[in-house]
Order: sequence, then C-alpha cells, then structure tokens
Amino acid sequence: MKSQGKVAALFLLPYLLVFLVFRFGPSVAGLFIGFMKWNIVGDAEFAGLANFKKLFNDPIFWVSLKNTLLFLLLTLPPLIVFSLLMAVLLNQKLRFRNAVRTISIIPYVLIPAVVGIIWNWLYDNNFGILNYYLKLIGLGPIEWLTSEKWALFSIALVTVWSYLGYNMILYLAGLQDISADLYEAAKIDGATGAQAFMRITLPMLKPITSMVITLTLVNTIQIFDQIFVMTNGGPGTATLTIVQYLYGTAFQNYNLGYGSVLGIATLVILIVFVQIQSRLLKLDD
Repeated sequence: MKSQGKVAALFLLPYLLVFLVFRFGPSVAGLFIGFMKWNIVGDAEFAGLANFKKLFNDPIFWVSLKNTLLFLLLTLPPLIVFSLLMAVLLNQKLRFRNAVRTISIIPYVLIPAVVGIIWNWLYDNNFGILNYYLKLIGLGPIEWLTSEKWALFSIALVTVWSYLGYNMILYLAGLQDISADLYEAAKIDGATGAQAFMRITLPMLKPITSMVITLTLVNTIQIFDQIFVMTNGGPGTATLTIVQYLYGTAFQNYNLGYGSVLGIATLVILIVFVQIQSRLLKLDD
C-alpha cells in the first residue's frame, strides 16, 4: 500500500508543481501586491490601504460590478433551467439522443476566443446571418455588439450557448444515478410525471445543481476571453466586467497594486455567491 501511495504521489507531483507555481504562488503574491504601488518597472512601494480605499471611490469599478452582476443574471438562470430541461429530455429513449448529446457539448470544447470570432461574424451589422434573417421578417437589423443596449445581452447569449451542453452533461449524469425504483413506486402511488419531477428528480439532483451553480458562477463572473474578443469592454463601458477592468488596470496601465485589489474583490464576490447558493440549497440537510 505504501508503494502504491508513493506511485500516486509521483503522478500527482507534476500537477502540484504547476499548481504551486502558476496558481497558488501568484494568488498569494497578489494579496501582498494589493498593498503596494507598483508598475512592474522599478521597486514596489508600500501603499498601505490606499488601493483598497480607491476601490470604494472608483466609479468605473461600480460600473464593472453592475455589468458583472447583470451578466450573471442574464446567464445563470437559463444555464440552470435549460440545461436541466435538456438533460431530462435527452434522458428519455429518443432516436438520435446520443448524437444530440455529442453535438450539444461541442460549443464547450471550442476555445472561447474562437467562439467569440464565430459569433462576431454571426452578429455583424452588415453581413451577419442573424441580421440577414431579421431583415427578411422586418425586425432588423440589430446592432448586436455596437449598441450599449444590446452588447451585454448578445455576449450573454453566446455564453449560454457555450456552457449549456456542459451543464446538461452534468445533469444527465445525475439523472442516470437516480434509481428507477423510486419512479416506479411513485407511479404505483398515483403520482403524476410533474409530481415525480418535483418530489423525486429535483431533490435528488440538489448536489448536482449546487455544483452546476458553483461552476457557472465561477465561469460567468470570471468571463474574459469572449468579451475581450467580441467588444473589449465596449461600446463605452457597456460590457466592461470586473475581470476586464482588472486586465486593463494591471496589464495595460501597469497598475499592479490596484489590479490585485480588483482580483481580491472578484474572489470575495465569488465566495459570497457560493456561500449564498450553498445556504439556499441547504446541502447539509
């Protein structure tokens, strides 16, 4: 057993080293850099709580926070509801269900930047296929990415399209873990399909729902690639999220101290939301 443990540790060692160097180390360093005034070139100066005070008086931060929360509101509910409904549908004995399952996961495996480029073509004001068909039925064109009214919604739509299949696969795995005997017993007791769904399926899927919500929170609050490729935070600040603002502050304006504080704020927001969803779902019950 000891030798097996050593072999397992040996296999885990490369990942552990990568994690320490590229994840844990920079995260810990970011906490300290948040107390510094540093522009990469030259020595860092201790700034105390100045960067943290600046955060509360920075109007652009509050705009980016509002956009981040709005983006979360536009993506989280559909990513939970539609992925669950798709999983329930594809858990039935339907023709071509394996093909549909495979196709639905393809958007998730595409590189986010590639997804952004593809949808830039689809959304194009002059040559995009979406506006082409909207014009045919008299509803277009719509300035999907160049209008402050539509830009954030347009990117949210792309994010839902990208992650829907992945969440569906998670729900599908949870559904297949529920014993068919429970549904048979409910049927004998006279329960309808809707009652079985509400009383058996949803409660049994609670751990999966918690995991899906947590992953969706992490993926949407930290969204970067697609926004960077599609609008780069514009037009104006219509799609400027906290991570976009962090990138611009730390790596374009070279204000690493304040950029680190923005990163800490993102982490705090994530922890708060994960704690809220954990309490709402009452996973300990």
